[in-house]
Amino acid sequence: METASPEIAILEPNTLTALGLQTILEEMIPNAVIRTFSSFGQLIDDTPDMYAHYFVSANIYFAHTAFFLERRPKCIVLTAGEQPLLNGIPTLNICMPQERLVKAIMMLRKTGHESMHRPLPEAADELTPREIEVLVLLTKGLINKEIAEKLHISLTTVISHRKNITEKLGIKSASGLAIYAVMHGYVEADQV
Repeated sequence: METASPEIAILEPNTLTALGLQTILEEMIPNAVIRTFSSFGQLIDDTPDMYAHYFVSANIYFAHTAFFLERRPKCIVLTAGEQPLLNGIPTLNICMPQERLVKAIMMLRKTGHESMHRPLPEAADELTPREIEVLVLLTKGLINKEIAEKLHISLTTVISHRKNITEKLGIKSASGLAIYAVMHGYVEADQV
């Protein structure tokens, strides 16, 4: 049985901000469908209730509060440094460096939002215990040779495990693998 990909809406008038956030989210959640909207009207012209999450600029959120309050568990308000007082609505400072932004998104996902929607399909079931060991060592910055020595396996076997991991998860970049490992509890965010 095939699981539908989660759909995420980014409502942000600044094109560069929207594209940057879209790129980060695509790397963190490779199976998600992420759409960007530069205005509330564009979202309404689409199918606004099909989204699992809304990343909404503070200006759009405050201009259309009634709409977003009805979808409160799905909303994350994007701020530019300032932290508006929002009763129980998570905020995300989009002016942070990318590494801190990724960690903030992971923390949002780990706290309140996981219990509010159905979980994303887990590819972790597909990884073997040895592949998980290799993944953890990769996220800690070890190179293939160091991994082989640490696990007492050949360099060829390490390369084979890495190939299997990237194929199973559909994630090729080291940062994407690190995000996956943190999100699935294999390593702590501060160990990456």
